[in-house]
Amino acid sequence: MSATDPVHRTADADQAAALHQLVLQSLDDDQAVDTISIPLAGKSSIADHMVIASGRSTRQVASMASKLAEKIKGETGRSARIEGLPSADWVLIDAGDVIVHLFRPEVRSFYNLERMWSFGDAPPAAGVAQG
Repeated sequence: MSATDPVHRTADADQAAALHQLVLQSLDDDQAVDTISIPLAGKSSIADHMVIASGRSTRQVASMASKLAEKIKGETGRSARIEGLPSADWVLIDAGDVIVHLFRPEVRSFYNLERMWSFGDAPPAAGVAQG
């Protein structure tokens, strides 16, 4: 699968929910830090869920991403598209119904995706001035 091949989404809400649970369980098993899930169904057409988590190092981020992609392939038969694995500061895993962002903590803090994608539902990040 090349970087330009689309990752297919399913119309089945149960399959999307099962994939979401697989992602969350895999990240928990790999001791991801500060895992959050943002529901996107009805808010965006790119996915039903966005999961954001941190690893303590580039090595942990890369390992979590690789294991997650293997589990997705093994459980669903679908290949997830992965970007950012070589540097592992920010790895994007597009599994179709679930988009996963894995970060080193400093990079996650800088980009603050939780706030961007929360649609006003999430509290402001610590240290961010309100204006």
